Amino acid sequence: MAKKGAEGSDTPSQLIDAKIKELNDWRGAMLARLRALIKQADPEVTETWKWRGVPVWEHGGIICTGETYKAVVKMTFAKGASLHDPSGLFNSSLEGNVRRAIDIREGDTIDEKALKVLIRAAVALNTSASSRRKTIAK
Repeated sequence: MAKKGAEGSDTPSQLIDAKIKELNDWRGAMLARLRALIKQADPEVTETWKWRGVPVWEHGGIICTGETYKAVVKMTFAKGASLHDPSGLFNSSLEGNVRRAIDIREGDTIDEKALKVLIRAAVALNTSASSRRKTIAK
């Protein structure tokens, strides 16, 4: 049985599909591209739909969100401040103690290799933290 989404009978993946189609501009294309890169970096990723309309990718916790605004598509990494970012992808929310974000504007190119490394690092951080919590709970 399909997992029900927060907005009716649609699954989170179906809601993300609809969001991409609804945008019908560069933002939809970019969100679709980011989604594909996330799935390539982590084939075990789970798509969720939170906060009344935000695509979220999880594995052992939130990896990142895919927010769309008028001028940017924003990938916010839940634990971005704890991630090593040697390629300097993070360009937003740099002052925060926990999150970091990548704002992508129309015409920007993505360093796909560096983004996949960052996604895998976020998964590793989530799963290592998840393992520690399980060990402590025993």
